[in-house]
Amino acid sequence: MANSDSTANSSTLNTALAPVSQAERVFTWNTHAALWFSMGVGLLVMQTGAYLVPALGGRDAAVAVLVGSLLGSALLAWTARVGADHGLSSAALMHRTYGSMFAHLPVFLNVVQLIGWTMFELVIMRDGTITIAKNSFGLALDGAGGLVLTTLLWGVLVTLMLVGNMTTTVRRLLGRYALPLVIASLVWLTWEFGRQLQATGLDVFWTRKGDGTMGMPAAVDLVMAMPVSWLPLVADYSRFGRSGRSAFSGTLLGYTLANVWCYALGVMAATVAPPTDDLVTALLLAQGGLLALGLILLDEIDNAYGDVYSGAVSSHSIIPKFTVRQWSIGIAVLCTGLAMVLPMRSLENFLLLLSSVFVPLYGVILGRQGSSSPSGSVQKSTMAKFEPVAAGIWIAGIALFQVLSNLAPGWGATLPTLAATFALAWLTGSKR
Repeated sequence: MANSDSTANSSTLNTALAPVSQAERVFTWNTHAALWFSMGVGLLVMQTGAYLVPALGGRDAAVAVLVGSLLGSALLAWTARVGADHGLSSAALMHRTYGSMFAHLPVFLNVVQLIGWTMFELVIMRDGTITIAKNSFGLALDGAGGLVLTTLLWGVLVTLMLVGNMTTTVRRLLGRYALPLVIASLVWLTWEFGRQLQATGLDVFWTRKGDGTMGMPAAVDLVMAMPVSWLPLVADYSRFGRSGRSAFSGTLLGYTLANVWCYALGVMAATVAPPTDDLVTALLLAQGGLLALGLILLDEIDNAYGDVYSGAVSSHSIIPKFTVRQWSIGIAVLCTGLAMVLPMRSLENFLLLLSSVFVPLYGVILGRQGSSSPSGSVQKSTMAKFEPVAAGIWIAGIALFQVLSNLAPGWGATLPTLAATFALAWLTGSKR
Protein backbone atom coordinates (compact mmCIF):
# COMPACT_ATOMS: atom_id res chain seq x y z
CA MET A 1 0.00 0.00 0.00
CA ALA A 2 1.38 3.40 -0.98
CA ASN A 3 -0.15 5.53 1.73
CA SER A 4 0.48 6.59 5.30
CA ASP A 5 -0.54 3.16 6.60
CA SER A 6 2.04 1.40 4.48
CA THR A 7 4.78 -0.81 5.77
CA ALA A 8 7.84 -1.31 3.66
CA ASN A 9 10.67 -3.74 3.32
CA SER A 10 13.55 -1.94 1.66
CA SER A 11 14.74 -5.19 0.06
CA THR A 12 11.48 -5.70 -1.83
CA LEU A 13 9.64 -2.45 -2.29
CA ASN A 14 10.10 1.20 -1.41
CA THR A 15 6.51 2.39 -1.20
CA ALA A 16 7.49 6.01 -1.82
CA LEU A 17 8.94 5.00 -5.20
CA ALA A 18 6.24 2.54 -6.24
CA PRO A 19 3.15 3.57 -8.24
CA VAL A 20 -0.17 3.75 -6.45
CA SER A 21 -2.49 0.89 -7.43
CA GLN A 22 -5.79 1.57 -9.16
CA ALA A 23 -7.69 0.43 -6.08
CA GLU A 24 -6.02 3.13 -4.00
CA ARG A 25 -6.79 5.95 -6.46
CA VAL A 26 -9.80 7.39 -4.69
CA PHE A 27 -9.36 11.16 -5.15
CA THR A 28 -11.96 12.65 -7.47
CA TRP A 29 -12.05 16.12 -9.04
CA ASN A 30 -13.83 17.62 -6.05
CA THR A 31 -11.34 15.99 -3.65
CA HIS A 32 -8.43 17.70 -5.39
CA ALA A 33 -10.31 21.01 -5.47
CA ALA A 34 -11.26 20.84 -1.77
CA LEU A 35 -7.77 19.75 -0.72
CA TRP A 36 -5.93 22.50 -2.55
CA PHE A 37 -8.42 25.20 -1.68
CA SER A 38 -7.92 24.26 1.96
CA MET A 39 -4.13 24.07 1.53
CA GLY A 40 -4.14 27.48 -0.15
CA VAL A 41 -5.93 29.22 2.73
CA GLY A 42 -3.78 30.46 5.55
CA LEU A 43 -2.53 33.39 7.59
CA LEU A 44 0.89 32.94 5.99
CA VAL A 45 -0.65 33.66 2.58
CA MET A 46 -2.50 36.71 3.89
CA GLN A 47 0.66 38.02 5.54
CA THR A 48 2.54 37.69 2.26
CA GLY A 49 -0.30 39.52 0.51
CA ALA A 50 0.12 42.36 2.97
CA TYR A 51 3.69 42.81 1.68
CA LEU A 52 2.29 44.05 -1.65
CA VAL A 53 1.09 47.32 -0.12
CA PRO A 54 2.10 50.10 0.03
CA ALA A 55 4.78 48.97 -2.46
CA LEU A 56 2.07 48.69 -5.13
CA GLY A 57 -1.08 50.68 -5.66
CA GLY A 58 -4.49 49.03 -5.44
CA ARG A 59 -4.91 48.27 -9.13
CA ASP A 60 -1.34 46.98 -9.56
CA ALA A 61 -1.68 44.80 -6.47
CA ALA A 62 -4.89 43.27 -7.84
CA VAL A 63 -3.23 42.55 -11.19
CA ALA A 64 -0.20 40.98 -9.48
CA VAL A 65 -2.42 38.77 -7.33
CA LEU A 66 -4.49 37.56 -10.27
CA VAL A 67 -1.61 36.97 -12.70
CA GLY A 68 0.71 35.40 -10.11
CA SER A 69 -2.03 33.13 -8.79
CA LEU A 70 -3.03 31.88 -12.24
CA LEU A 71 0.56 31.22 -13.33
CA GLY A 72 1.64 29.61 -10.07
CA SER A 73 -1.50 27.49 -9.76
CA ALA A 74 -1.22 26.33 -13.37
CA LEU A 75 2.33 25.15 -12.67
CA LEU A 76 1.13 23.40 -9.52
CA ALA A 77 -1.76 21.76 -11.38
CA TRP A 78 0.51 20.56 -14.18
CA THR A 79 2.76 18.88 -11.63
CA ALA A 80 -0.31 17.34 -10.00
CA ARG A 81 -1.33 15.89 -13.34
CA VAL A 82 2.11 14.35 -13.86
CA GLY A 83 1.90 12.70 -10.44
CA ALA A 84 -1.60 11.38 -11.14
CA ASP A 85 -0.76 10.14 -14.64
CA HIS A 86 2.18 8.12 -13.37
CA GLY A 87 0.81 7.35 -9.91
CA LEU A 88 4.15 8.43 -8.47
CA SER A 89 5.21 10.57 -5.53
CA SER A 90 7.37 13.67 -5.74
CA ALA A 91 10.42 11.67 -4.64
CA ALA A 92 9.76 9.09 -7.38
CA LEU A 93 9.53 11.82 -10.04
CA MET A 94 12.87 13.17 -8.86
CA HIS A 95 14.37 9.68 -9.13
CA ARG A 96 13.06 9.28 -12.67
CA THR A 97 14.46 12.64 -13.73
CA TYR A 98 17.80 12.90 -11.94
CA GLY A 99 18.81 9.27 -11.32
CA SER A 100 18.46 7.05 -8.28
CA MET A 101 21.60 8.29 -6.50
CA PHE A 102 21.64 12.00 -7.37
CA ALA A 103 17.92 12.30 -6.59
CA HIS A 104 18.75 11.93 -2.90
CA LEU A 105 20.03 15.52 -2.95
CA PRO A 106 16.78 17.23 -4.07
CA VAL A 107 14.73 14.79 -1.98
CA PHE A 108 16.78 15.70 1.09
CA LEU A 109 16.43 19.41 0.33
CA ASN A 110 12.71 18.86 0.06
CA VAL A 111 12.62 17.28 3.51
CA VAL A 112 14.59 20.21 4.95
CA GLN A 113 12.32 22.84 3.41
CA LEU A 114 9.19 20.96 4.51
CA ILE A 115 10.48 20.93 8.06
CA GLY A 116 11.01 24.68 7.70
CA TRP A 117 7.49 25.23 6.38
CA THR A 118 6.00 23.15 9.20
CA MET A 119 7.84 25.22 11.79
CA PHE A 120 6.57 28.42 10.16
CA GLU A 121 3.02 27.10 10.23
CA LEU A 122 3.30 26.18 13.91
CA VAL A 123 4.72 29.62 14.70
CA ILE A 124 1.87 31.28 12.79
CA MET A 125 -0.72 29.27 14.74
CA ARG A 126 1.08 29.86 18.04
CA ASP A 127 1.41 33.62 17.55
CA GLY A 128 -2.21 33.85 16.40
CA THR A 129 -3.34 32.02 19.53
CA ILE A 130 -1.27 34.30 21.77
CA THR A 131 -2.71 37.41 20.10
CA ILE A 132 -6.28 36.11 20.46
CA ALA A 133 -5.71 35.29 24.12
CA LYS A 134 -4.31 38.77 24.82
CA ASN A 135 -6.68 40.95 22.79
CA SER A 136 -9.90 39.03 23.38
CA PHE A 137 -9.50 37.46 26.83
CA GLY A 138 -6.76 39.49 28.52
CA LEU A 139 -4.48 36.46 28.94
CA ALA A 140 -0.73 37.05 28.70
CA LEU A 141 0.76 33.99 26.99
CA ASP A 142 3.77 35.67 25.40
CA GLY A 143 6.14 34.51 28.14
CA ALA A 144 8.30 31.38 27.93
CA GLY A 145 5.62 29.18 29.48
CA GLY A 146 2.91 30.47 27.16
CA LEU A 147 5.07 29.97 24.09
CA VAL A 148 5.77 26.37 25.05
CA LEU A 149 2.13 25.65 25.91
CA THR A 150 0.63 27.10 22.72
CA THR A 151 3.27 25.50 20.50
CA LEU A 152 2.67 22.12 22.11
CA LEU A 153 -1.08 22.55 21.65
CA TRP A 154 -0.83 22.90 17.88
CA GLY A 155 1.99 20.37 17.58
CA VAL A 156 -0.08 17.72 19.35
CA LEU A 157 -3.11 18.40 17.13
CA VAL A 158 -1.00 18.02 13.98
CA THR A 159 0.55 14.81 15.31
CA LEU A 160 -2.85 13.32 16.11
CA MET A 161 -4.02 13.97 12.55
CA LEU A 162 -1.00 12.10 11.22
CA VAL A 163 -1.93 8.94 13.10
CA GLY A 164 -4.86 8.34 10.77
CA ASN A 165 -5.04 7.34 7.11
CA MET A 166 -4.13 10.21 4.76
CA THR A 167 -6.77 9.64 2.09
CA THR A 168 -9.51 9.29 4.70
CA THR A 169 -8.36 12.46 6.48
CA VAL A 170 -8.39 14.47 3.26
CA ARG A 171 -11.75 13.25 2.00
CA ARG A 172 -13.70 13.31 5.26
CA LEU A 173 -12.14 15.81 7.64
CA LEU A 174 -11.05 18.47 5.15
CA GLY A 175 -13.62 18.06 2.39
CA ARG A 176 -16.77 17.51 4.45
CA TYR A 177 -16.26 19.46 7.66
CA ALA A 178 -13.35 21.92 7.61
CA LEU A 179 -13.85 23.43 4.17
CA PRO A 180 -17.39 24.87 4.61
CA LEU A 181 -16.37 26.56 7.87
CA VAL A 182 -13.25 28.07 6.31
CA ILE A 183 -15.21 29.39 3.33
CA ALA A 184 -17.72 30.98 5.71
CA SER A 185 -14.91 32.72 7.62
CA LEU A 186 -13.35 34.04 4.40
CA VAL A 187 -16.71 35.36 3.21
CA TRP A 188 -17.24 37.16 6.52
CA LEU A 189 -13.76 38.74 6.55
CA THR A 190 -14.18 39.79 2.92
CA TRP A 191 -17.46 41.48 3.78
CA GLU A 192 -15.95 43.28 6.77
CA PHE A 193 -12.76 44.50 5.07
CA GLY A 194 -14.68 45.32 1.91
CA ARG A 195 -17.07 47.44 3.95
CA GLN A 196 -14.16 49.31 5.57
CA LEU A 197 -12.47 49.74 2.23
CA GLN A 198 -15.64 51.13 0.72
CA ALA A 199 -15.92 53.60 3.57
CA THR A 200 -12.49 54.99 2.73
CA GLY A 201 -13.31 55.09 -0.98
CA LEU A 202 -12.86 52.23 -3.41
CA ASP A 203 -11.84 54.62 -6.15
CA VAL A 204 -9.11 56.02 -3.91
CA PHE A 205 -7.79 52.53 -3.24
CA TRP A 206 -7.97 51.52 -6.89
CA THR A 207 -6.17 54.59 -8.26
CA ARG A 208 -3.62 54.98 -5.48
CA LYS A 209 0.00 54.75 -6.60
CA GLY A 210 2.56 52.54 -4.90
CA ASP A 211 5.78 53.82 -3.35
CA GLY A 212 7.85 52.08 -6.03
CA THR A 213 9.75 49.71 -3.72
CA MET A 214 8.48 46.70 -5.68
CA GLY A 215 7.87 46.39 -9.42
CA MET A 216 5.13 44.36 -11.08
CA PRO A 217 7.36 41.41 -12.13
CA ALA A 218 8.77 41.14 -8.59
CA ALA A 219 5.24 41.30 -7.15
CA VAL A 220 4.10 38.49 -9.48
CA ASP A 221 7.15 36.49 -8.32
CA LEU A 222 6.11 36.99 -4.70
CA VAL A 223 2.54 35.87 -5.41
CA MET A 224 3.80 32.82 -7.31
CA ALA A 225 6.02 31.91 -4.36
CA MET A 226 3.13 30.33 -2.48
CA PRO A 227 1.92 27.87 -5.14
CA VAL A 228 5.55 27.20 -6.14
CA SER A 229 6.31 26.26 -2.54
CA TRP A 230 3.84 23.35 -2.90
CA LEU A 231 5.49 21.95 -6.05
CA PRO A 232 7.71 19.45 -4.20
CA LEU A 233 4.73 17.75 -2.54
CA VAL A 234 1.67 18.04 -4.77
CA ALA A 235 2.37 14.68 -6.45
CA ASP A 236 2.36 12.97 -3.04
CA TYR A 237 -1.40 13.63 -3.04
CA SER A 238 -2.33 13.70 -6.71
CA ARG A 239 -0.93 10.18 -7.22
CA PHE A 240 -4.07 9.01 -5.44
CA GLY A 241 -6.21 10.70 -8.11
CA ARG A 242 -8.38 8.69 -10.48
CA SER A 243 -7.14 10.61 -13.51
CA GLY A 244 -4.57 13.21 -14.45
CA ARG A 245 -7.25 15.42 -15.97
CA SER A 246 -9.29 15.65 -12.76
CA ALA A 247 -6.11 16.24 -10.74
CA PHE A 248 -5.17 19.13 -13.02
CA SER A 249 -8.55 20.85 -13.11
CA GLY A 250 -9.34 20.33 -9.43
CA THR A 251 -5.94 21.56 -8.26
CA LEU A 252 -6.03 24.55 -10.61
CA LEU A 253 -9.47 25.71 -9.54
CA GLY A 254 -9.05 25.07 -5.83
CA TYR A 255 -5.65 26.66 -5.39
CA THR A 256 -6.28 29.62 -7.69
CA LEU A 257 -9.42 30.59 -5.76
CA ALA A 258 -7.69 30.23 -2.40
CA ASN A 259 -4.55 32.10 -3.43
CA VAL A 260 -6.42 35.02 -5.00
CA TRP A 261 -8.80 35.24 -2.06
CA CYS A 262 -6.16 35.16 0.69
CA TYR A 263 -3.71 37.48 -1.07
CA ALA A 264 -6.58 39.91 -1.67
CA LEU A 265 -7.56 39.74 2.02
CA GLY A 266 -3.96 40.50 2.96
CA VAL A 267 -3.94 43.52 0.66
CA MET A 268 -7.29 44.73 2.03
CA ALA A 269 -6.26 44.24 5.66
CA ALA A 270 -2.98 46.08 5.16
CA THR A 271 -4.85 48.94 3.47
CA VAL A 272 -7.51 49.54 6.12
CA ALA A 273 -5.59 48.59 9.29
CA PRO A 274 -3.60 51.16 11.28
CA PRO A 275 0.12 51.09 10.44
CA THR A 276 1.07 49.70 13.86
CA ASP A 277 -1.29 46.71 13.72
CA ASP A 278 -0.07 43.29 12.64
CA LEU A 279 -2.27 41.09 10.45
CA VAL A 280 -3.73 39.02 13.29
CA THR A 281 -4.70 42.15 15.21
CA ALA A 282 -6.29 43.60 12.08
CA LEU A 283 -8.36 40.44 11.64
CA LEU A 284 -9.46 40.53 15.27
CA LEU A 285 -10.60 44.13 14.95
CA ALA A 286 -13.08 43.14 12.25
CA GLN A 287 -16.60 42.47 13.50
CA GLY A 288 -16.81 38.75 14.16
CA GLY A 289 -13.08 38.55 13.57
CA LEU A 290 -12.44 36.32 16.58
CA LEU A 291 -14.58 33.50 15.19
CA ALA A 292 -13.27 33.94 11.65
CA LEU A 293 -9.64 34.02 12.80
CA GLY A 294 -10.19 30.97 14.97
CA LEU A 295 -11.53 29.00 12.01
CA ILE A 296 -8.62 30.08 9.82
CA LEU A 297 -6.17 29.03 12.53
CA LEU A 298 -7.84 25.61 12.66
CA ASP A 299 -7.54 25.37 8.89
CA GLU A 300 -3.85 26.18 9.20
CA ILE A 301 -3.44 22.69 10.68
CA ASP A 302 -3.94 21.08 7.27
CA ASN A 303 -1.00 23.09 5.86
CA ALA A 304 1.27 21.75 8.58
CA TYR A 305 -0.23 18.30 8.10
CA GLY A 306 0.45 18.43 4.36
CA ASP A 307 4.05 19.49 4.90
CA VAL A 308 4.76 16.77 7.46
CA TYR A 309 3.10 13.98 5.46
CA SER A 310 5.01 14.85 2.31
CA GLY A 311 8.24 15.18 4.27
CA ALA A 312 7.59 11.71 5.65
CA VAL A 313 7.04 10.26 2.16
CA SER A 314 10.32 11.79 0.98
CA SER A 315 12.15 10.57 4.08
CA HIS A 316 10.73 7.08 3.58
CA SER A 317 12.06 7.09 0.02
CA ILE A 318 15.58 7.56 1.43
CA ILE A 319 15.32 5.30 4.50
CA PRO A 320 12.39 2.91 3.86
CA LYS A 321 12.88 0.80 6.99
CA PHE A 322 10.72 3.37 8.81
CA THR A 323 7.14 3.60 7.59
CA VAL A 324 5.58 6.83 6.36
CA ARG A 325 3.52 7.00 9.55
CA GLN A 326 6.61 6.61 11.75
CA TRP A 327 8.42 9.30 9.78
CA SER A 328 5.34 11.55 10.06
CA ILE A 329 5.19 11.37 13.84
CA GLY A 330 8.95 11.84 14.17
CA ILE A 331 8.99 14.91 11.91
CA ALA A 332 5.96 16.41 13.69
CA VAL A 333 7.66 16.05 17.08
CA LEU A 334 10.90 17.55 15.71
CA CYS A 335 9.11 20.54 14.18
CA THR A 336 7.18 21.19 17.38
CA GLY A 337 10.42 21.39 19.33
CA LEU A 338 12.13 23.62 16.78
CA ALA A 339 9.12 25.95 16.52
CA MET A 340 9.58 26.86 20.17
CA VAL A 341 12.86 28.61 19.35
CA LEU A 342 12.15 29.83 15.79
CA PRO A 343 11.74 33.61 15.36
CA MET A 344 9.22 34.69 12.72
CA ARG A 345 11.30 36.84 10.41
CA SER A 346 12.67 37.10 6.87
CA LEU A 347 9.58 35.40 5.43
CA GLU A 348 9.92 36.97 1.99
CA ASN A 349 13.59 35.97 1.66
CA PHE A 350 12.73 32.46 2.82
CA LEU A 351 10.07 32.08 0.14
CA LEU A 352 12.30 33.39 -2.63
CA LEU A 353 15.20 31.18 -1.54
CA LEU A 354 12.94 28.13 -1.86
CA SER A 355 11.83 29.30 -5.28
CA SER A 356 15.44 29.50 -6.44
CA VAL A 357 15.85 25.78 -5.72
CA PHE A 358 12.50 24.27 -6.64
CA VAL A 359 11.49 26.38 -9.65
CA PRO A 360 14.38 25.05 -11.78
CA LEU A 361 14.07 21.61 -10.18
CA TYR A 362 10.51 21.30 -11.43
CA GLY A 363 11.25 23.07 -14.67
CA VAL A 364 13.49 20.10 -15.45
CA ILE A 365 10.99 17.53 -14.13
CA LEU A 366 8.16 18.97 -16.22
CA GLY A 367 10.43 19.22 -19.24
CA ARG A 368 11.30 15.54 -18.93
CA GLN A 369 8.12 14.03 -17.46
CA GLY A 370 5.38 16.54 -18.28
CA SER A 371 4.45 14.99 -21.60
CA SER A 372 5.74 11.44 -21.15
CA SER A 373 3.46 8.41 -21.14
CA PRO A 374 2.46 6.89 -17.78
CA SER A 375 4.79 4.11 -16.72
CA GLY A 376 5.33 1.73 -13.87
CA SER A 377 7.35 1.66 -10.71
CA VAL A 378 10.56 3.58 -10.18
CA GLN A 379 13.07 1.01 -8.96
CA LYS A 380 16.79 1.62 -8.64
CA SER A 381 17.62 -1.47 -10.68
CA THR A 382 15.87 -0.11 -13.78
CA MET A 383 17.25 3.44 -13.90
CA ALA A 384 20.52 5.29 -14.11
CA LYS A 385 22.13 6.35 -10.86
CA PHE A 386 22.97 9.79 -12.20
CA GLU A 387 21.52 11.88 -15.02
CA PRO A 388 24.26 14.51 -15.52
CA VAL A 389 22.40 16.60 -18.11
CA ALA A 390 19.28 16.97 -15.96
CA ALA A 391 21.38 17.70 -12.86
CA GLY A 392 23.45 20.26 -14.75
CA ILE A 393 20.35 22.09 -16.00
CA TRP A 394 18.95 22.21 -12.47
CA ILE A 395 22.14 23.63 -10.97
CA ALA A 396 22.44 26.16 -13.80
CA GLY A 397 18.80 27.11 -13.18
CA ILE A 398 19.51 27.84 -9.53
CA ALA A 399 22.41 30.07 -10.57
CA LEU A 400 20.22 31.83 -13.14
CA PHE A 401 17.52 32.47 -10.54
CA GLN A 402 20.03 33.96 -8.11
CA VAL A 403 21.65 36.14 -10.79
CA LEU A 404 18.29 37.52 -11.92
CA SER A 405 17.18 38.10 -8.33
CA ASN A 406 20.32 40.03 -7.42
CA LEU A 407 21.13 41.87 -10.64
CA ALA A 408 17.59 42.58 -11.85
CA PRO A 409 15.30 42.22 -8.79
CA GLY A 410 12.63 44.40 -10.31
CA TRP A 411 12.07 42.04 -13.24
CA GLY A 412 11.41 38.79 -11.42
CA ALA A 413 13.23 35.49 -11.73
CA THR A 414 10.61 32.72 -11.55
CA LEU A 415 9.22 32.77 -15.08
CA PRO A 416 12.56 33.22 -16.93
CA THR A 417 14.15 30.43 -14.89
CA LEU A 418 11.20 28.11 -15.37
CA ALA A 419 11.09 28.72 -19.11
CA ALA A 420 14.84 28.21 -19.56
CA THR A 421 15.08 24.99 -17.53
CA PHE A 422 11.92 23.54 -19.06
CA ALA A 423 13.10 24.24 -22.61
CA LEU A 424 16.57 22.80 -22.01
CA ALA A 425 15.19 19.70 -20.26
CA TRP A 426 12.65 19.09 -23.01
CA LEU A 427 15.17 19.54 -25.82
CA THR A 428 17.81 17.32 -24.23
CA GLY A 429 15.25 14.76 -23.14
CA SER A 430 13.66 14.47 -26.58
CA LYS A 431 17.00 13.51 -28.12
CA ARG A 432 17.54 10.58 -25.77
